[in-house]
Amino acid sequence: MRLLHTSDWHLGQTLHNHDRTYEHQCFLDWLADTLVEERIDVLLIAGDIFDTANPSSSAQRQLYRFLQQARTRAPQLQVVVIAGNHDSPGRLEAPTPLLEAHGTIVVGNVLRRGDGEIDLERLLVPLSDRDGNTAAWCLAVPFLRPGDLPRLRAAEGEQAAEDSVRDPYQHGTALLYRQAHALARERAAEGQAIVAMGHCHMAKGQASEDSERRIVIGGSEALPVSMFDAGIAYAALGHLHLAQRVGGLEHVRYCGSPLPLSFSEVGYQHQVLRIDLDGASPAVVTPLYVPRPVQLLRVPALPAPLEEALAALEALELDADLPQQAWPYLEVRVLLDGPEPGLRARVEAALAGKPVRLAKIEPTRKLVAASDEADALSLDQLAQLQPDDIFRRLWRQKYGDEAPPEQIESFAELFHAVEGDAP
Repeated sequence: MRLLHTSDWHLGQTLHNHDRTYEHQCFLDWLADTLVEERIDVLLIAGDIFDTANPSSSAQRQLYRFLQQARTRAPQLQVVVIAGNHDSPGRLEAPTPLLEAHGTIVVGNVLRRGDGEIDLERLLVPLSDRDGNTAAWCLAVPFLRPGDLPRLRAAEGEQAAEDSVRDPYQHGTALLYRQAHALARERAAEGQAIVAMGHCHMAKGQASEDSERRIVIGGSEALPVSMFDAGIAYAALGHLHLAQRVGGLEHVRYCGSPLPLSFSEVGYQHQVLRIDLDGASPAVVTPLYVPRPVQLLRVPALPAPLEEALAALEALELDADLPQQAWPYLEVRVLLDGPEPGLRARVEAALAGKPVRLAKIEPTRKLVAASDEADALSLDQLAQLQPDDIFRRLWRQKYGDEAPPEQIESFAELFHAVEGDAP
């Protein structure tokens, strides 16, 4: 049986206000081709389908159009989707009757039965092979909030109670996965694999700080890999955008996002993971690399003084035949030793006529030595300071030099304008 693990599509995301519909569509078209070429039986989507809990109608149409086209091209395909921390569980589950009729199972919420216990059956999805026979089971666990966790029972023992008090979110998450796995073992026949799918931040996972929303609940951010039973053939994870193994284990993986979601991800090798199951044995994992339809450029490679940065921009050689929607995104990295009011205008002038989209100007300040001027002033000294004195002191403190006359004049003009408007 063959699965494909993907996550963190973030449909509807913009990059510094630039629309990315074209890039997402390129990925979805490539994914549809890959499902057919690789003869995939089950597509696992491990959360963060959308970038926000209230996605645009165009982003939702993009998802549902893909699911319809994928099923048309691969009639045997089964799709299992869980909600991530960016998704609205209810919104994802709303079209469930229509999606299930076309082979797509969505688990957005953790529900409870009438007795208050978690409905574990709903988290357990049978996976069918090409002949329609159940060949594996998936623990489809969406992003967990504190109210989704199982209640601790006294019968679980004193150690469990102690763990729960020490870190209730971590303990509750591990308990839910154990309970779901125990139910899967009851259902699974001999030779049927058990696969887990979750959206969470695992301990020692490498995060992309610029584009990932931190998950911190009750002081707990990272979850231990030990929460996955040793009998699980594969754990398909979502949330972290860099493809990586967890705890050095080959069968516990983040596949990462299919597109770079910030300039910090420019060096990532984006991929989806093909999972080959042979009975209940640990899965064989093969990365399939996602083409990047739009390049991200950082110029210069390291922050440089403004004149050097402008020269690097003017020297840029770009493909003039690219359609505008495929023009690269550009981050300009400038090292400054003081304010540069005309910075953006000078950058835009250097890029005039070039097939590139200016997404971000990243200024970095030069480090300056601490001022020799005493930091502490007496109350009498403070009372004698004039606004321009304070401006001069702050300038020296930040830039290690005297404020230029034109800056002092601009400050005085602004101060008097504000003072004149005061009642």
